[in-house]
Amino acid sequence: MVSSFVPGFFLGLSLILAIGAQNAFVLRQGLRREHVFWVCLTCAVSDALLITAGVAGIGTLAEMVPWFEPVMRYGGAAFLIVYGARNAISAWRGGSGLRAEGQAATSLRRTLLTLLALTWLNPHVYLDTLVLLGTISAQYDDRVAFGTGAVLASFSFFFALGYGARLLEPLFAKPNSWRILDALIALTMWAIAASLLFN
Repeated sequence: MVSSFVPGFFLGLSLILAIGAQNAFVLRQGLRREHVFWVCLTCAVSDALLITAGVAGIGTLAEMVPWFEPVMRYGGAAFLIVYGARNAISAWRGGSGLRAEGQAATSLRRTLLTLLALTWLNPHVYLDTLVLLGTISAQYDDRVAFGTGAVLASFSFFFALGYGARLLEPLFAKPNSWRILDALIALTMWAIAASLLFN
């Protein structure tokens, strides 16, 4: 079991370490201390569902349904372009610091809908979980242990990112730090959108 669990854990971790659209969103929510638990749980459960599906062997969805890949690719790119523009505008205007007392927070519903779109409209997540993890899991005798390791890596990472973001709070007490973060998030979103459109 350990010989399958450990590779699953580290492969799962390596696939989500890079700062992408989803991770940037979790980091921002952690810094703002808005709905952190639900944001982390939503990311981890989404990953768990996809990893389980991949390990169960349904990674051939894109091959069986020809329209699935282009719809996800163009839909995901459009969403990322719009979301990146929102962050770019926020960076330009400035003043988006840690939530001041008395200022209305973004609703949980709106936050989770945005997060679900960032997660499920990203074709890369299907390649990483359904295809890559699903394919590699077939090489191990205990696929359940491999998948469990990958799922645990996802839970560990997202909760560490969401709650660990608070360590950066002194840095982000400065409004310019938020402008830089918003600009980096916008550039990240647009870079991912470009890779979806032109690759």
